[in-house]
Amino acid sequence: MSVHPTAIVSERARVSEGVTVGPYSIIEDDVVIGEGCEIASHVVIKQFTKIGRRNRIAERAVIGGLPQDVKFKNQKSYLTIGDDNLIGETVTIHRGSAEGKETILGSRNLLMIGVHIAHDCIIGDDNIFANGVALAGHITVEDHIFFSSNVGGHQFVRFGRYAMIGGESKIVQDVLPFFVTDGNPPYVQGLNVAGLSRTGFTETQINNLKRAFHLLLGSALPLEEAINKMAVINDENVSHLINFVRGSKRGFIHARMKHERN
Repeated sequence: MSVHPTAIVSERARVSEGVTVGPYSIIEDDVVIGEGCEIASHVVIKQFTKIGRRNRIAERAVIGGLPQDVKFKNQKSYLTIGDDNLIGETVTIHRGSAEGKETILGSRNLLMIGVHIAHDCIIGDDNIFANGVALAGHITVEDHIFFSSNVGGHQFVRFGRYAMIGGESKIVQDVLPFFVTDGNPPYVQGLNVAGLSRTGFTETQINNLKRAFHLLLGSALPLEEAINKMAVINDENVSHLINFVRGSKRGFIHARMKHERN
């Protein structure tokens, strides 16, 4: 472990081998930091935060801060971070908002400058958050999602895997997996073909999702009828889309209808 002389590391923190802590950074009580993490200058890692291996945390990030929730009464809650995340300058990630609750950031995520992840969010793996993305509390983010700059997420919404969200979109309902969602108000623009192709989806898988897109958002069928027709498609990704739709509590963002474009 290499700690700059101006840094403050609590004796009650558990810091593994190979960790570097930069100038003026602070690591509070009851923090756990895994092997090979790099912590830059002026970083604050607050109580009850557990960080996995090989994470890189840039200048002035605040990790494990108190939740911005008026109901919070300083209960013991947690933030857990996986491995190999890149956490940029001035990022803020808050711990859970009630006794025993937890905010979770998975592995291999990229959080660019100024990203905010609020209390009780559950973030999966391999996501990219561009500058200024702000997620309110209790949001679920699946895997392989691209958030363009300054996307804002309302509390309790869900973001489905392999989605792409356009810059400055105001998200107040669930974002469907596999599609591009953009605008204010946001609409589904179509299948995220470029993103799916880059991550190894086959032509057959992409075509199956195109069929599902047409049934769900382009056919004007009643929702249950569209889902029943989608269920005939023998594809794991279409099944995931169906389950995501069925699990929506806030409703999901739709495509813009033709008469709305004129």
